[in-house]
Formats: sequence, structure tokens, C-alpha cells
Amino acid sequence: MKTMSTDKSPQEKTELHARNKNRDRYDLSALTASQPELAQYVKPNKYGDDSVDFSNPAAVKLLNKALLSHYYGITNWEFPDENLTPPIPGRADYIHYAADLLTESNFGRMPAGEKITCLDIGTGANCIYPIIGVTEYNWNFIGSDIDAKSIAVAQGIVAANPALTGKIDCRLQPDAGKFFSGVLHAAEKVDITVCNPPFHASAEDAAKGTKRKVKNLTGKREKTPELNFAGISSELVCEGGENKFVNDMIAESKTFGKNVYWFSTLVSKQSNLKGVFKSLDLFKATHTKTIAMGTGNKSTRIVAWTFLTKEEQKEWRDSRWKK
Repeated sequence: MKTMSTDKSPQEKTELHARNKNRDRYDLSALTASQPELAQYVKPNKYGDDSVDFSNPAAVKLLNKALLSHYYGITNWEFPDENLTPPIPGRADYIHYAADLLTESNFGRMPAGEKITCLDIGTGANCIYPIIGVTEYNWNFIGSDIDAKSIAVAQGIVAANPALTGKIDCRLQPDAGKFFSGVLHAAEKVDITVCNPPFHASAEDAAKGTKRKVKNLTGKREKTPELNFAGISSELVCEGGENKFVNDMIAESKTFGKNVYWFSTLVSKQSNLKGVFKSLDLFKATHTKTIAMGTGNKSTRIVAWTFLTKEEQKEWRDSRWKK
């Protein structure tokens, strides 16, 4: 008897989530007021409208620092230029859809933020998902990463922003092949996990992707373009790419099926979905959900799954989410 309930065909999204603070065009005057250095990178585009040079890593980093400062109240967001600078609006969308998933699981009532613990797998030096989850919903976070330097930088960001202190626990994952083991304690409970997997299977793939992105942004072909969002190797590349990473995560998640209500991950490549659903069938997830995200010509999706039975889900809600 098949137990998995599934929703595999999401509607394509063409705009940001309704609660996303950056649904409208950027208010560049407000953003440059909060991050004055950004002003040097604001120039008229081909339509005559002021815009930021998105092909320039320094401009991209300053823009996202300005967004965090102006919209989220985070004024200390310092990390090495070599690390990935995440686009804030897209990262915020994931957190908003994760909040919707918890609300849906609680009969339309969003659980109180302080009752929620979220695990961010691969939090990176920028610690962005915990930052948004804390400032938007008052969630508690565990941020894990295989890179000790990234964890140290993320801890520095948490310590430098009073709104984050005591809400984010940064933990080093000692085994690069694991996701939950070595990070979660045996009896620890997590309401939802989030993850933005390394996209590329090799450094060569990453370089090709960068060339495409720079050409799209500038119309120029460059032999060795600079990554406009930067990123160290572990943030962008893993053996087997996104496909192997997500399928390995699903396999290990089975062992932690009673510790977590919802597991979730981004799946950027449509072609990887078939293998993801096959793995979820193989490991007998009781329910899966696919949530479309994206704007314009860029689309992605969240795949979420749980191993809890209906009875266990009710017990979870009663013990953790009820006021």
C-alpha cells in the first residue's frame, strides 16, 4: 500500500511572495541613504532609469547590505568578499513559503514564531536564511556548515546584531558527507529545514554558468568573468551537483524522520525533479509538496517532505505549536 501523499505539479510563479518586502521596484534613494557607498554604482540603464550594475560583485554586495539594513534592520552584515552574496528578495521568498507550509500544516494558523526551530543546511558566511527568518517571523535557527571559517563569520554577524543574538545557533558539520548527523542531537526537534544546495557538479560547470550570467547581464562575452554574487567552492560546487546532493539528503533524512516535521530544499534544475520524487518514493515519505518560486525568466521550486504519520503530525502540533 502506497502511503505517500504528494503534490508534484505547482503553478509557475511570476512574482515574489505577497509578504516579500521587495515586490516593488527598489527605492534606490532610500537604499543609498542607508548604504551611501552604493551611490557610486547607481547609473541610468538603457531605458534611462536609475539602476545598479548587477554585473559588479561590489555593487551587488552593497545593494544587498542596503536591503538588509533598510528593510530588515540588520546594520552589521560583514563577510569576506570571496563568500557568496545572496540576493535578498529570492532568499526571503523561501522563508515566506516555508512559513506558509507551517501555517497550512497548522490548519491555517501560523505557529507562534518563538515556538519554531528551523535548521538551515549550509548556512554559509552570510547566514541569510536565519537572518530573514528571525527578523520576519521570530523563529529560532540552527545554521550548519562544513566550512569552519564560514561558521565563525556567521557567528560574528549574529553577535554584532542584537536582534539576532540568542536566536541563531551556528554549528560546524564535521562530516562533509552528512546533513543531519553531527549537527542535530538525538532527541532534538526541528519544525522545518531549509537548504540551498550547491548547484554545480564541478568548477568548470560553475565557470560556464558565470559566463552565461555575465553575458545575460552585460551582453559581453568574457573568458574569465568575475562571479557577480561571488562564492567559495563549497557554496557553489559539490561532487554530483545538485542532483546527488538532494538525493543524499533525502536518504539521510529518513533516519531523522521523527526529529523533523518538514524537510525542505530548493531544487533549481527541473530535470532533477524526477530523481528527487523517485527517492522520496523509495524512502517512503508520507507526504511531499512542491512549491513554485521565481520571477521573470528565472524559476525554481521548493520540494518539502515529511515522514510523520497523520497521528504523529497531530501530536507534534499539540506538543509544540499550541498556545
